[in-house]
Amino acid sequence: MNDLPLYEEIVRLKKERIPAALATVVDTKGSSPRKAGAKMIVRGDGSITGTIGGGQAEADTIDAALEVIRQAKPRTISFSLTEQHGMVCGGNILIYLEPLTVTSRLIVIGAGHVGKAITQAARLAGFLVSFVNIAENKTGSTTAEDTILHPLHELDTLFDTIGADDTSYIVIATSNHHQDFVAVSAALKTDACYIGVLGSSKKRTAMVVHLKNEGFTETNISRIITPVGLEIGAETPEEIAISIVAQMIQVRRLGSATHSCHSIGSRAIAADGVQQTATAAG
Repeated sequence: MNDLPLYEEIVRLKKERIPAALATVVDTKGSSPRKAGAKMIVRGDGSITGTIGGGQAEADTIDAALEVIRQAKPRTISFSLTEQHGMVCGGNILIYLEPLTVTSRLIVIGAGHVGKAITQAARLAGFLVSFVNIAENKTGSTTAEDTILHPLHELDTLFDTIGADDTSYIVIATSNHHQDFVAVSAALKTDACYIGVLGSSKKRTAMVVHLKNEGFTETNISRIITPVGLEIGAETPEEIAISIVAQMIQVRRLGSATHSCHSIGSRAIAADGVQQTATAAG
């Protein structure tokens, strides 16, 4: 039994952040088409690699795997291999289904001290980080890990280029209010589960006016978390980064509803407070 192609496919799915589940035969009794250790990958679109024996049992396993992908929770299922399941073996089979979880992706926009600190802390917390440095004309990657140079004049189409889905986290921390406003407008056009903007109460007020003028509704705007991060009295870029990454972990583990108390306009911060000052320091 050569499982190498299957493991290579698991690595590919992980790298490309494609939802999937792994079905493994963990026990059999009596006659069965596959023995313990047989594996099958089920992708989110229902396509498969490998087999656990075919027939109705395999079809039911695929359906169960899709549910495992949706719920992101493992489970076991068992079958009696009778004619009901397209088999006449007469044995029993126990299958373990585990989700191949997609690594949460964080997109940090802004290359100041806070942006760099967020990137470091988020990587340690298991996020796949894309670090976007806004440049006047350059595009492409730098020698720094996962750093993307994106031209300033195309900032409004940033997510058309690098993508962002409903598992993506976005933190906007540039040193320029106009860049922040353009970036947050672009972020609101994605399905990102978390959009955080570093800044002061004065900046927050101006941003709301800008977004309303751009046609965004109150419901759209309420997706933004600003000031971003848990309230822990953070002052240094590293402390601010910890508060932000902690909030992202809270959303990842407990669900998006947990950050509603930190949504736009709900927490005060000085007009030219520490967070805004730290943002500008690059």
